[in-house]
Amino acid sequence: MIPDCCSAPPKRTEAWKMSCVKSLFVLFFLLGRASGMAPEMASCLEAECFAVFKESLNFKDAQNLCRQDGGELTTVRSQTLHVEVSSLLQNLNGNFWIALYRASDCPDPEKELKGFQWLSNNGEGNYTNWSPSFDSSCSSPRCVHISTKDSLQWVQAPCDEDATGFLCTYKNSHQQQESCTEIDPKLAGDLIVYSDPYVHTTEGEVPAGVTATLQVSEIKYLCFSSLWVQAPWNCEIKEGGCGFKCIINSENSPTCYCPPGESVNPDNERTCGAQLADDPCRTLACDHICYQEGDSAVCACPTGFEIAENGVSCHDINECADPRQCPMDGTECVNVIGGFRCVCRQGFQMIGDACMDINECNSGACEHTCQNTIGSYVCSCFDRYRVSPNSRDKCVLYCDEEECPATCDPNNDVQCFCPDGFMLDERGRDMICVDINECENFFCTQDCINTHGSYECLCYPGYTRNKQGECKEDDEEDGSEGSGLVTPTPDATFPDPTRRPSRVSPGGLAGIIVGTTLLILLVLISFQLLLGRRNRREGSGA
Repeated sequence: MIPDCCSAPPKRTEAWKMSCVKSLFVLFFLLGRASGMAPEMASCLEAECFAVFKESLNFKDAQNLCRQDGGELTTVRSQTLHVEVSSLLQNLNGNFWIALYRASDCPDPEKELKGFQWLSNNGEGNYTNWSPSFDSSCSSPRCVHISTKDSLQWVQAPCDEDATGFLCTYKNSHQQQESCTEIDPKLAGDLIVYSDPYVHTTEGEVPAGVTATLQVSEIKYLCFSSLWVQAPWNCEIKEGGCGFKCIINSENSPTCYCPPGESVNPDNERTCGAQLADDPCRTLACDHICYQEGDSAVCACPTGFEIAENGVSCHDINECADPRQCPMDGTECVNVIGGFRCVCRQGFQMIGDACMDINECNSGACEHTCQNTIGSYVCSCFDRYRVSPNSRDKCVLYCDEEECPATCDPNNDVQCFCPDGFMLDERGRDMICVDINECENFFCTQDCINTHGSYECLCYPGYTRNKQGECKEDDEEDGSEGSGLVTPTPDATFPDPTRRPSRVSPGGLAGIIVGTTLLILLVLISFQLLLGRRNRREGSGA
């Protein structure tokens, strides 16, 4: 018989689905281990293989089970390994132990791993992914897990606490054993055609990835991990060996399907042949894909889509709804039709194959002082200034008292300025900014509260501000909102008093008033004089 991991039972078993659909690596490498545990997901990266186990254990027990199977808790010492681990955890939820722990010493934020160390004592790599909630106190937890709730960051946890699962790393013992033994045509009972060209690794061996097809029956095999796997295999590898297209069916197994008018050959389960007149797919009229399950037909969708409620049409899947997509620092997920893209977030730029933080302060983002942060920046202002409420990059004069010294031009001491809502007052040689009491100017229709540099309007009890900003009685049916409570509200009827000129001092204002009064008195006196002259003339004429 042909050595084939998937050919034993006519009806493929759950073990077959685990191996050929989820991860062939699981069947050939881990299921025979001493612990007897089956991982949720597994993958290999060059000389190392990684597996995630969903077993509720503490840190020590998780490490013991990894070692029992010849492995160790996983060491995430590089960005590449972080991406590999992220792919394993992308469909799981919870906390998973990794091989990072701290001895009895206190955490040290100045050290490379903040005082923690890997179980393997492997100092290679300087990658870290600590959660912002890192606790540097000596009483903080000494073990670490990766949390899917915290964007796969490293989170401290008590070592005796049970986590959702753990990650194990194993040496890839099959790395050098990928080739398959050539199939004996006599055992196969058919002429064998290998994918061409291929190079024999040694006499009688075929490299991994080569396919072998029986010429008469058209049964097809793939060389994988030293074994021949019969089609259909994983759809992501050479279309599963299907003659037309491959799809994952409702039982989560790869299945070949054919274009309309043709059906899958039941003898090899991969090639397409003529379809009977009573084709169930013709009646179903699927919008995209139709395949047969037994005697019935089922509609399906391409990758990146899911079947709609009507069971016939497809709609796009929003992969970005999963927060674990695009786990690399500085990236965000953008949904596209049939898939998604990872792009750099605002404040980051692509350098090589990674998103790196932009230092906005180098481009003079702030008017006064600038502090760069990851993905952004923060502006601050000099003394007696504050960040403008209208622009995060600008600074404006600020006074939080009734009076403050004015800000004057050092080259022109008469050129002085005050914050909005203040007037300039000259007091001897000092120039003072005095708060304007806008409430004295009746800028509010009802009650008013003066504040430093501004004011607030209020409604009397029994009145409420309506949508137009007016105070209306509560029993008036004019669309008013609220319950008649006294609520500070800026009155929209009058202009903002903070836009008034700030160059008129109280002394100047008094001078204007006195001058106006004297002018009125002069007019009255002149009028009396003219009236007296007129009376005298009339008297002399008589």
